[in-house]
Amino acid sequence: MALPLLPPPYEILELKPEEPVEVTVRTWKLGMMTIKPRYAGAPPEKTVRGLRCWVPPETKPLGPDYWDITQGTLIYTLMGYLEKPDFTRYRYRITKYGVPPKARFTVEPIPI
Repeated sequence: MALPLLPPPYEILELKPEEPVEVTVRTWKLGMMTIKPRYAGAPPEKTVRGLRCWVPPETKPLGPDYWDITQGTLIYTLMGYLEKPDFTRYRYRITKYGVPPKARFTVEPIPI
């Protein structure tokens, strides 16, 4: 099954290494998006899977009310929580380790 194209604008969630960020997800959608990677040796653009997570306005007061996640290992880890029916009962503390394209992530669910 082909994933749908997520329409722009893209709001890429960019994390600094070892600085946790907490995200509360109201709803989400998995799709495809064309990005312009900025790491050394990256192609000018590429099409990747993206996870669009809609968040409360107090979490992201400017721009669209969602974050787009493009890091494959983070999508995989976060989807393990978001596919459960009670995913909205948690906020998720995400921590990045390393730099792209080999960065890895931890996701800690925190009850709301």
